[in-house]
Amino acid sequence: MTLLDAAWQSLGEDAAALALVRDHGTAVPLSGVLPTGRFVHDAIAAASFSASLLAARRVGCAVPSVELAPTKVATAVTSDKHFRLNGEPISAWAELSGFWPCSDAWVRTHANYPHHRNALLNALGLASDTSADEFMLALHPLAAAEVESKILATGGVATVVRTPDEWAEHPQAALLAELPVIELTALGDTPPSQLAETTVDAPLAGVQVLDLTRVIAGPVAGRTLALWGADVVRIDSPRHPEISWQHLDTGAGKRSALLDLDDAADRATFETLLETADVVLTAYRPGSLDRFGLSPAALAERRPGIIVGRLSAWGTVGPLAERRGFDSIVQAATGIAMVEGDGSGTPGALPAQALDHAAGYLLAAGITTAVRRRIDAGHSWLVEVSLARLATELLQQRRPRHAPAASAAFAPTVTTRDGVTSAVAAPHYDGGPGGFSATAVEWGSSEAKWLS
Repeated sequence: MTLLDAAWQSLGEDAAALALVRDHGTAVPLSGVLPTGRFVHDAIAAASFSASLLAARRVGCAVPSVELAPTKVATAVTSDKHFRLNGEPISAWAELSGFWPCSDAWVRTHANYPHHRNALLNALGLASDTSADEFMLALHPLAAAEVESKILATGGVATVVRTPDEWAEHPQAALLAELPVIELTALGDTPPSQLAETTVDAPLAGVQVLDLTRVIAGPVAGRTLALWGADVVRIDSPRHPEISWQHLDTGAGKRSALLDLDDAADRATFETLLETADVVLTAYRPGSLDRFGLSPAALAERRPGIIVGRLSAWGTVGPLAERRGFDSIVQAATGIAMVEGDGSGTPGALPAQALDHAAGYLLAAGITTAVRRRIDAGHSWLVEVSLARLATELLQQRRPRHAPAASAAFAPTVTTRDGVTSAVAAPHYDGGPGGFSATAVEWGSSEAKWLS
């Protein structure tokens, strides 16, 4: 079963309708052992077709068909490689983010954010100016599990690098294997909710989205909803700055505001936004927003008809549920890194942050489906996607190690604003939008309010 089939099945949609997703067999040009190109193509196709069905439902027309440009798909999911700021490329990885050999195995660390770098160094008793070589020497005599434990204890991000078989034996893997790739759950019984007339290229017009996400997967979901006409406001805490280029790369079509929910005035502003929000996207660790009354159940009670999209690294239950995680960490923990290695035991990586991008598009697919369900049947809805569940799905499509690599080819990038060049929009259906309605803005530069 392909990811597109699995996603469509998990949404409870008619499999026969997928005949409207045109695929002429042209490979998405992403090399590697695992079929990363097909995987991200299917995630974007699921999102595109869900938007197509919503467009037909709101406009009253025949369902538009879907056909994706393989080079646009490849460019969109490798956007970090194409991003330019004033003509200059960026470095996507910090010095201490990477694979490190220990006495018995490998560990993978993530240190792109300063506080995570500090946690790594504190865990090992190292100075703030420690170099990569010094860091490697400090880890080399230690067992990988010991390194992971020390780093996690200080609030850092790391994992032992596992094989697929080792991951399959982990309790978290067993729990995730029982779940669909997209979980769509009705939260409350509310009457159907109609939306005003729109056009085929704006199926989410009139839908207001609070984007409470960071890094890549969640922002990609919010950006995709904005592409289809939603009014999307990303809200961040001023205490947790985002990586500037990363924010710009995933920010097209959205606005960006800063609110501290522990501050009374900012909380009041947030509550005003929430009063009329149709969708709330979250991508923080499960339970971390509950104290603000932002759990899915609390949101459904406070705002009947709300649609909650929740992304997580490891799922919402199980021994790893509350652990910090990023695409690179999940690749390493689930066996993907060993599959994509050189065959000698040295781990490697997918040619794109494919778990992040696929998760973002699949969340957008679920949200768009939920909007259509709300029009037809009512209810509040919860849509959930996890990176680790998608890793399991990708591993099931493993190919022979020496499969020929796809040739590198990408679509032309587009200049989204002065000095910033980013990747093109990949989702597409007949009559759909050709690009984003607005360029990315600087982090925290917008007012916390809806457009209308």
